[in-house]
Amino acid sequence: MASISLAPVNIFKTGADEEKAETARLSSFVGAIAIGDLIKSTLGPKGMDKILLSGGRDASVTVTNDGATILKSIGIDNPAAKILVDMSKVQDDEVGDGTTSVTVLAAELLREAEVLVSKKIHPQTIISGWRKATHTAREALLKAAVDHGSDEEIFRTDLLNIARTTLSSKLLTHHKDHFAKLAVDAVLRLKGSGNLDAIHVIKKLGGSLTESYLDEGFLLDKKIGVNQPKRIENAKILIANTGMDTDKIKIFGSRVRVDSTAKVAEIELAEKEKMKEKVERILKHGINCFINRQLIYNYPEQMFAAAGIMAIEHADFVGVERLALVTGGEIASTFDHPEMVKLGSCKLIEEVMIGEDKLIHFSGVAMGEACTIVLRGATQQILDEAERSLHDALCVLAQTVKDTRTVYGGGCSEMLMANAVTELANRTPGKESVAMDSFAKALRTLPIIIADNAGYDSADLISQLRAAHSEGKSTYGLDMQNGTIGDMACLGITESFLVKRQVLLSAAEAAEVILRVDDIIKAAPRKRVPDQHPC
Repeated sequence: MASISLAPVNIFKTGADEEKAETARLSSFVGAIAIGDLIKSTLGPKGMDKILLSGGRDASVTVTNDGATILKSIGIDNPAAKILVDMSKVQDDEVGDGTTSVTVLAAELLREAEVLVSKKIHPQTIISGWRKATHTAREALLKAAVDHGSDEEIFRTDLLNIARTTLSSKLLTHHKDHFAKLAVDAVLRLKGSGNLDAIHVIKKLGGSLTESYLDEGFLLDKKIGVNQPKRIENAKILIANTGMDTDKIKIFGSRVRVDSTAKVAEIELAEKEKMKEKVERILKHGINCFINRQLIYNYPEQMFAAAGIMAIEHADFVGVERLALVTGGEIASTFDHPEMVKLGSCKLIEEVMIGEDKLIHFSGVAMGEACTIVLRGATQQILDEAERSLHDALCVLAQTVKDTRTVYGGGCSEMLMANAVTELANRTPGKESVAMDSFAKALRTLPIIIADNAGYDSADLISQLRAAHSEGKSTYGLDMQNGTIGDMACLGITESFLVKRQVLLSAAEAAEVILRVDDIIKAAPRKRVPDQHPC
């Protein structure tokens, strides 16, 4: 009879690594919980900021408390942690806010799962209980949602409250009334389209944050050409992406050999003639403003000036795309068929001063909802963080205009969902009820962290909040301005239903994915091959 070796058989390449069963699960838990602990101090209206210092020669400094910005800026090696980072990016892309909440909730779920797994409860039992708990929590959230979409006045108040709540955890918290009004006015101009490309944000150093304002038009941070008109009414705009330098011979590796300087002059003249023809073809479109993505050299610039045309060069790709959108034009690259080119239009183009800089102002554009928010601030870091904060508010408001349901913030919604899940656990026999209890505990951790970050006694506040909810005060939450519990409906602490729902579903799904893991296999690192052909 053949003997069977009991020695472990390695089926992987040399250098490959494998973590099995409990070791793999523990590695996943540790990585995900570490990510949650990293950013949980930024949660809530009294959350703290992080400084991110990039490496390299020109190291940049970023000061932020935005979960998605922090997570995508740090290098992570743990696979479970990478899942949470990707989840926060999806949350940011999907609804614009709640990136910290979703990561912290997923991490807290896994912290609870670690305890349950150590008690020999099978991961599939935990997942089954969590799924039922998620469904119940979602139903409770849906039941608590309020919809004022039919009443324009109350809905505008809801939007202002949502913007204030979103901005209260950001750098702009001390000026949240001012910026909430800016954001709501900008989003309501979109008339429900939700196309945030029509809202242009320009950052200008100088002044203070309170000097930021909403301009009902489009601002382009470029300069008008020399000796060209600085103001044009009833503008017909040709937006182009074409080379306006002298047309050089563009055959790769080609050389031109001449035997006298006269021949060089002939080549230069031929190039000039070619450019002159191109400018004449552009002028045949009957325009009075030409905007190019690329540079416009001196000779064509002089020709445009002589024709009384305003020419704007080097409008970067985003600027050109946005201009085409708001003026109703199309980006052209060839100019042989003027009748096929769709021109942009606006009532007035003029140069304006903001601080010490000149900008080009387009008013009365074809897309009436287009507007520009001009941000002022003392440092570049303040401006960058203000833009991120405002972007979150604009995204949440745009989503709320599409789905007008709202829920109460300040830990109120989490407590409601946790109570609903606890009731379900009390009715459920077997080990699944333990998993449901852990889900409710993870939901209650969010208001605990909010209170801790504000420096208040979280144990006292959360026990008061639980007692208030058990008495039927379902709109009560944490009032972090006064360090007490209060009625969120009276305080106007409102959040978007879509954001809260997305936080719940994304966190539960990500935690489930990580909990299912029982094996981590790492590929062998690539070997460095010495260069066979050194320079």
